[in-house]
Amino acid sequence: MPTDPKTVPIIWGQERSYLFKQMRNYRNGERDNPIMSPIAKSLAEEDLRPITSYFAAKSWPAQSAPASAPPPPKGIAQCQPCHQPNFQGGPQAPRLAGLSYEYLVASMRSFAASERINNGDMPMFMRMLTDAERDAIARYLSDL
Repeated sequence: MPTDPKTVPIIWGQERSYLFKQMRNYRNGERDNPIMSPIAKSLAEEDLRPITSYFAAKSWPAQSAPASAPPPPKGIAQCQPCHQPNFQGGPQAPRLAGLSYEYLVASMRSFAASERINNGDMPMFMRMLTDAERDAIARYLSDL
């Protein structure tokens, strides 16, 4: 099954609690993905913590920063309480800084369309934004 690498999230160095929740959601069907769902369903529940701890302990991949950071786009302030002011993630939310534009915008659209519902607040937040605002936020975050 071919996959565009730009649509695959970075999981190395991601928040352990976030990774655990996502693996559990893939495993129990609350989140669906043609690649991850079968993998997660094949794992025993007791294997999820060691696996997610392994990936969380890895360093986030280094990326070159753009020459000059653009100003924060409209609507991004609503993301900071959970994803932290620098978008590095926190106990309840994943790191967004440095994920690919393609992955971010697809996830945001999926939440806005209520196709992805494994986070109670995200569909509402994403529906409050226009397509152009979601696009600008995804571009901004991918450049961090």
